[in-house]
Amino acid sequence: MTDRSIAYQGEGGSNSDLMCRSHFPGYHPRPFDTFEAAFEAARSGACELAMIPLENSIAGRVADVHHLLPRSGLKIIGERYMRIRFNLMANPGTRLEDVKVVGSHIMGLAQCRSMLRKYGFTAETMSDTAGAARALAERPDRARAALAPPGAAALYGLETLLEGVEDTGDNTTRFVILTAEPNPPAPPQGSVCITSFVFQVRNVPAALYKAMGGFATNGVNMTKLESYAEGGAFTATMFYAEVSGRPEDPPLKRAFDELEFFTRRFEILGVYEAGPGRAPEAGGVAQPR
Repeated sequence: MTDRSIAYQGEGGSNSDLMCRSHFPGYHPRPFDTFEAAFEAARSGACELAMIPLENSIAGRVADVHHLLPRSGLKIIGERYMRIRFNLMANPGTRLEDVKVVGSHIMGLAQCRSMLRKYGFTAETMSDTAGAARALAERPDRARAALAPPGAAALYGLETLLEGVEDTGDNTTRFVILTAEPNPPAPPQGSVCITSFVFQVRNVPAALYKAMGGFATNGVNMTKLESYAEGGAFTATMFYAEVSGRPEDPPLKRAFDELEFFTRRFEILGVYEAGPGRAPEAGGVAQPR
């Protein structure tokens, strides 16, 4: 490893870039075009860490990440929350009424649906929010605009047409911090911990119901349970879940023992301290965003 660096998907001025600079000021943020490339940079040791968005309060989960994370060989060692703001920006001299097409990352577009609908804009999916701003600066077009974080306008020489166009005032994205270290240090004793894991139930009647029973009977708080198809087969359903606690805690250990009895695959993706911004009912302490 040549420097202390942290990988992210996107370009300079993106929310992921801002998160890296804000929470890891001692690291050099390194942009990658795709999530796959960012994961590989951390896995190979080209970067020490990766900062990856997992879900958004408006647009939901980042689908690519749920598929990539279990196969990556990386471990989650932390989570961070970011209040997300989007501005509509365009080339200098462009008027709002000139704009016909708005480009951004699919998650950015999903977080600003009301504005797009209000003005009748055509949405164009691009690889990154800040990348949409950069592309517009490189190829000026008064019929086009970009949805990007506020700082991208100054970075790429664009003008802001509309500010704060996200659908809700509490738009928040949750990021996870990843490492290739197979046995990362445990969270500090006394801290509120989250354990993330994936599993696939056996093909037997009521398997999911039985697999989940151990969490209820042992008093384990499950804060997230999501299903997604794996391998292009609707019958191979995978589940991504999060619970409060550490795997060695007796109640969670018993719940995991019961879960494994009814599953054909089970893998812990990370044990980490609950980040500021996690709601109290989800196992954390709410703090201003």
